[in-house]
Order: sequence, then C-alpha cells, then structure tokens
Amino acid sequence: MADLKTELCGVELRNPTILASGVLGTFPSSLKRAADMGAGAVTIKSIGSEKREGHKNPTMVEVEGGYLNAIGLSTPPLNETLEEIREYKKISKTPMIASFYATVAGDFSKVTEKIAAAGPDLLEVNISCPNVQDEFGTPFSCDPKKSAKIVKSIKKATGIPLLVKLSPNVPSIAQIAKAVERAGADGITAINTVGPGMVIDLKTRAPVLANKRGGMSGPAIKPIMVRCVYDIFEVVDIPIVATGGIMTGEDAAEAIMAGARAVGIGTAIGQRGVDIFKKITKELDTFMNKEGYRNLDQMRGVAHG
Repeated sequence: MADLKTELCGVELRNPTILASGVLGTFPSSLKRAADMGAGAVTIKSIGSEKREGHKNPTMVEVEGGYLNAIGLSTPPLNETLEEIREYKKISKTPMIASFYATVAGDFSKVTEKIAAAGPDLLEVNISCPNVQDEFGTPFSCDPKKSAKIVKSIKKATGIPLLVKLSPNVPSIAQIAKAVERAGADGITAINTVGPGMVIDLKTRAPVLANKRGGMSGPAIKPIMVRCVYDIFEVVDIPIVATGGIMTGEDAAEAIMAGARAVGIGTAIGQRGVDIFKKITKELDTFMNKEGYRNLDQMRGVAHG
C-alpha cells in the first residue's frame, strides 16, 4: 500500500480527502459520519457573524455534468455553530476546518476571533461565493488588494492556520493566490463554484432557480479546477486544497499531479454515497501502486515537469 498521509498547514491528515464546505452542514453527527467514512478532514458549511436565511427555493438544479446552486450562504446563528464545533471536537479526532465569511471587510477579524475560540484545527475564509453578488457586490476574491487586506486582518486575530478559498471567475487566479500568500495565508482552497450560470424552464419560460443565477459544481468544472491548481502551484509555496468535480481516485491523482496537497469532496457524495472517502482513497491507492508512487510527495506537482 502507498502512504496516503499528508500534512496541511501543520495538521496531519490520514489521507488527502476532505469533506468540502456546504455539503453536510454544521451538525456534529453529520461531520462525524463523514469522518467515520474515511475523510481525512471535515469542513463545516460557511458561517457568518449572524443568522442568514439564504435564497428561497429552488436553490439547486441538476444539469449535465453537475449542479447549479444558489444556496445564498444560509447560516444558523453563530453561537449555535460555535457550540456545534465544540461538540464535534469532543466526539471525533478527525481534523475540522471551520469555513466562514463576512459581508463587509471589517467584520472578518471579529468573526475570526469568535470561531477561533471554539477550537477548530484550521480556518477557511470564503471570499469567493458567486451567488450573492446582487446583495454583497463583487466577491472580495476578485481583487488582490482587498483579498490581502482581509487575510492580514484575520491573521492578526488568530494563530490558527488559514486557508483562503478562491474563485475561478477571475482573469488570473494565480495573481490572487500570490497576493494572499504575501499577506500571510497558510494555504489555498481552489476552487469555489464556476459562474454564475442560469437554467431556464422551457414551460414556465423563467429561470429555474429562485435567485435566477447559480454557481456550477460537479464533474464539468474539474478541468477548470485542475488548471487553477496548476497555475497557483506555479507561483506559491503554501499548500493547495483542490476542490471541484473530484469524483474518483484518478480525479484526485490528477489534482495532486497539478500540485494539490489535499482534495475536497462535495458533489461526489450525492452521486457515490457518503463512503466516497473510502472509495476515493482505495482508488487512489490502487492508482499509486500501479504507477509506482510510494507516497503523495512523489506524485505532487509532477505535471510541472
């Protein structure tokens, strides 16, 4: 068997698979289920400083190659989520990543301090959601200066390792990645959903989603994710978590060859079951043994020559 252990910003993972944000929410039991099914780490659904209802239904529609979704950053009250983080830490040793957002730049440090006190192993700041532009404006991740400023404020508030979740919907994701690295980010999560896009119901002659527009996820965006990870790896020295369309062990291998240290799993849970983490880990191990890779370090970034 190949050695599938990896280290993410100083936190050891038993394997490179991570439950992506937004899939199983913040309930400790759901997160523990993913951990028990083999995930190397789990990420909670992005949380903010206050309760948010999100967009009205329908918020998701299946399309060829994946899904279009516009959940709209629905979140429970922050205090409830903080208690759920603490509860998870009591019942599972699998590392937890706390994903969070803020609607204005000045609130990031305040949210950070509260979440950090609950004790997650890592933080992931979501500055790239494409589904709330009508309310919040262009995502912060579209601007390298704004992104860097947010990272600096978060790093001043806590010493917990910080991942920054970036958007593919920019001219140069590498430029944004370099900016947040210089600002103190400990790692990058790439990518958020692609878009926004739209689906129109031919009978009602109206957009299917209540929000009209939504972000694309699923297998169709994997080539975009791979290119983004590849470009980021070329310019930064911090670790990358690849997420976007990873369905199989070979998909994970492709992302790792592009430069990823770990891989986020989301859509695949709905299509292959919650035990997807065990499946992908087994498939990745089979691939590595076949190709002669003894560990992930030997495979990481080999696509760069």
